[in-house]
Amino acid sequence: MKIEKFVFGSIQIDGTQYEHDIVIDRGKVSKRRKKASKKLRSSYGHTPLSLEEDIPWKCQRLVVGTGASGAMPVVPELRSEAKKRNIELVILPTREAINLLLQNAEGTNAVLHVTC
Repeated sequence: MKIEKFVFGSIQIDGTQYEHDIVIDRGKVSKRRKKASKKLRSSYGHTPLSLEEDIPWKCQRLVVGTGASGAMPVVPELRSEAKKRNIELVILPTREAINLLLQNAEGTNAVLHVTC
């Protein structure tokens, strides 16, 4: 899997452009289904990443890209769950998260927010 390009609102992986948030689970790219987290939007001012979503836990490290300016919140319970599962959780603005994935993606899954 090769992340080729990221600009506000889209990301290109292996020649395919995605104009929505994505989940990378063991090399497979899919759309982030954030509907379950939308009920938390009023509490955070933005739809956060929460345990209500299908988090790709089958990994050693989970990288969360919080958007171009790092605006997507991550609920504290997700941090606790990662610790409980003994998974390294790395939360960075999306560009920095991509750079980390480009350096070493082995054993790593990701959730990448492509706006804000």
